Amino acid sequence: LAQIEELKRELRTKEDYLQSANEELETSNEELKSTNEELQTVNEELQSTNEELETSKEELQSVNEELSTVNTELQTKVTDLTRINNDMNNLLAGTGVGTVFVDHQLRIQRFTPAVTQIINLILSDVGRPVGHIVSNLIGYNTLVEDLQAVLDTLIPRETEVETKSGDWFLLRIRPYRTLENVIEGGVISFFNISEMKRTEAALRQTEAKCRVLFETMPQGVVFLNRSGQVIEANSAAERILGITIELLQQRSPLAPLGQVASENGTNIPVQEQPAMIALKTGQEVHGVVIGIQTPQKTAPTWIRVNAIPQFLPGEIKPYQVYMTLDDITTEKDLP
Repeated sequence: LAQIEELKRELRTKEDYLQSANEELETSNEELKSTNEELQTVNEELQSTNEELETSKEELQSVNEELSTVNTELQTKVTDLTRINNDMNNLLAGTGVGTVFVDHQLRIQRFTPAVTQIINLILSDVGRPVGHIVSNLIGYNTLVEDLQAVLDTLIPRETEVETKSGDWFLLRIRPYRTLENVIEGGVISFFNISEMKRTEAALRQTEAKCRVLFETMPQGVVFLNRSGQVIEANSAAERILGITIELLQQRSPLAPLGQVASENGTNIPVQEQPAMIALKTGQEVHGVVIGIQTPQKTAPTWIRVNAIPQFLPGEIKPYQVYMTLDDITTEKDLP
């Protein structure tokens, strides 16, 4: 009997254990089921994330292709800009024109090699105010003021300047305009005009010599424009014609100078006189003898006239004519 009781106790103990184990198993099953559901949810989220990553990958690939295209275009533009910059540098250097580019604060942005002969510039001067740079100019110290005036008014300025070496330059200051017509500073250019100045000086000397010869020669010389108006005459012409240069210049081209006759005494109309014939025909007229008697003279003055037309390049009609007048009155009076 005691043994049976013992067996019953063991059986109840085992039943309790079995029931506890069964409950733990059910709890474990529920936890596993919950974990499985969570894993399934995580799996779905991972699948969704994977799909999003795939989409992002495709978008990134598309963006990368676009960036590659843009990079190629930028590289092409950089190459073009480099070529243009090289062309511009060679152009500016090849022209021999000294040029300085400045910003609104009159700070040097860049310059051409030729300008270093006029203004003492080196590469490290880029960014410095132009007024701080020493120049080789003589008698010109208003560069900063002129440059500021151009930036304020946008009206270009020009002046001739001389360097210490004796060279002459045409200084031109103008605004720096972008393609969008925006003013971003100023441009200072120096054009070498030394040869022109030397030529002008030589021409002035030649003109002075010619003027002395023109005024002192015994032969009268008269210049008329294409309409027959007297534009210049020398003192000998004034003496021979018996009329002042001022009155010659004031008279109408068709107004008679006085009584003009041929050697046989026939009156010569204005249109048939040597100068007008040369203007009309474009042919030179030589050795025509005419007699002129002005109101100021009691007897005619006999003159040998040459009329030479002058032409501008490419034109067939003369733009002026000059006459030479030789007084042969004494010869006419000889027996």
